[in-house]
Amino acid sequence: MRVDLLTREYPPEIYGGAGVHVAELVHAMRGEIEVRVRCFGAERAEPDTTAYGVPVELRGSNAAIATLGVDLVIARDTDGADLVHSHTWYANGAGHIAKLLHGIPHVVTAHSLEPLRPWKAEQLGGGYRVSSWIERQAFESADAVVAVSDGMRRDILRSYPELDPEKVHTVYNGIDLGRWHPSDDRDLARSLGVDPDRRAVVFVGRITRQKGLPYLLRAARSLPDDVQLVLCAGAPDTQEILDEVTGLVRELQQEREGVVWLDRLLTQAELSAVLSASTVFVCPSVYEPLGIVNLEAMACALPVVGTATGGIPEVVDDGVTGRLVPIEQLDDGTGTPVDPERFVRDLADALNEVVSDTDAAAAMGAAGRSRAEQEFGWDRIAGRTMELYARVLGQAAG
Repeated sequence: MRVDLLTREYPPEIYGGAGVHVAELVHAMRGEIEVRVRCFGAERAEPDTTAYGVPVELRGSNAAIATLGVDLVIARDTDGADLVHSHTWYANGAGHIAKLLHGIPHVVTAHSLEPLRPWKAEQLGGGYRVSSWIERQAFESADAVVAVSDGMRRDILRSYPELDPEKVHTVYNGIDLGRWHPSDDRDLARSLGVDPDRRAVVFVGRITRQKGLPYLLRAARSLPDDVQLVLCAGAPDTQEILDEVTGLVRELQQEREGVVWLDRLLTQAELSAVLSASTVFVCPSVYEPLGIVNLEAMACALPVVGTATGGIPEVVDDGVTGRLVPIEQLDDGTGTPVDPERFVRDLADALNEVVSDTDAAAAMGAAGRSRAEQEFGWDRIAGRTMELYARVLGQAAG
């Protein structure tokens, strides 16, 4: 079986959870089946991996149009594959066209949904309508759609009611438990500005509306004075959201000490050291299909305080591996809290509860590590994915 895996992100060019997912999935499946990776960006040295740049004629075009140009070249090169598997709308167009062009099955993994990210119009302009069209065409024509959580599966079927529910399958994101584990590199944490001898709340994520960072920055005003707030946050979607976050961080830094902002992509060793030196991880997202960052924190034995939305409740066992923060959201696709002030208060209360009892926090962290080991190892995720490939190919042959 030859599977061509299509993705925008692939090491070393990774900026989000989808890229982590793809890299780990490929690593786990190679050796079992033939996997050829087709990704965007600079040339890669890895065998069976081909990278594609934007065609010369489309450079400087709207990002969605440039993406379509890359997709066309990728689709051409998938000739000979038994199945194509695309990740995110950036590669969905390539998968859909490959299916039409070569008559091969197409599997889609949904890491997010364009209808539930309307703020992307700020970044893409009219290209958001193009990206939404690409995603819809790909999903509704795919032979199978993979949701990374049951919450994501519900969102898919709500967003695309024409889809046959039998074609939508839940296969969780995973975590490399060998790479992600508690680190005792306190000197590395200190070099990054984090004091491992003080309590700390840590956030990891891109600066985008869905991650809810402005809500966290407001909630952090209620943290005890000695608690650090560590923000591993970069890659802003727009100048507007960056300006908002920058203003809130500066206000907070004027009010309290220990506000650390690391605005670059940390190495895995650096991030493990920061997580392990902290007391609690926070995921204030208003939209989160699952959240690999939550699994990374759990693997480092850190309790997670996360919003009770999307797939987060399937990862965080409330009261056992962390705390879930209730949220009532508008149904306009933005995920905006109906009562933002209440959400901020509830987030602050949950964080204060966990940081106030470090022994209980450590016990939650240990339970989180155990849960990651039992439920989210990549060998299990890869096995379920390959079972789905076999089923889809069997249906195509029949």
